[in-house]
Amino acid sequence: MIWPQKVKDRIKTGTDREIVHSYPYRSAAPSSLWVDLAEDAKQEICLAGYTNYFFFTSVPAFTETLRRKIDSGCRVRFLLGNPEGEVTRQREAIEDTALTVSTRIRITLEHLDRLGSLNGLETRFSAPEDAVNHVSLSVFRFDDDALVTPHLARLVGHDSPLLHLRRQGDGGMFDRFRDHAEELWDRAVPM
Repeated sequence: MIWPQKVKDRIKTGTDREIVHSYPYRSAAPSSLWVDLAEDAKQEICLAGYTNYFFFTSVPAFTETLRRKIDSGCRVRFLLGNPEGEVTRQREAIEDTALTVSTRIRITLEHLDRLGSLNGLETRFSAPEDAVNHVSLSVFRFDDDALVTPHLARLVGHDSPLLHLRRQGDGGMFDRFRDHAEELWDRAVPM
């Protein structure tokens, strides 16, 4: 037997190859992961979390990183929930935290305002009819890497699980989550 069963069981095949790592909590992912993915992105960064605020509070010099990325020709997109939307209000009641969903969105908007009007930076609010789909799944894409958080019922994002995916071919998990975020983006409301 050339490949014993124990070796075969450890080799990733098919769509499993796209799962780089899984974390039981988004907050369990090392901060260096977020930094490295943002720094390594060359073509596109698409941040389709409902609030995206933690990038500015947890990733060192994130605003400067975005500015450098945009200046080098990298497309940067933010898909946010509407801070005045009904789904935002519902989610605030569910989470019942001092740092409300609308406040977290406004933190992101404040940081984006500091970037100013840069060619290559795009920001949209998810369409009202898509907000419930947006708030339940965050997709953060850096070229062919994605960090995906399926939000659990009553938990805030940092307490929900995280998958690190790397695209290996057509039709895998990476593409499915990328396509979900793109569909939300296409119907979103430009700011």
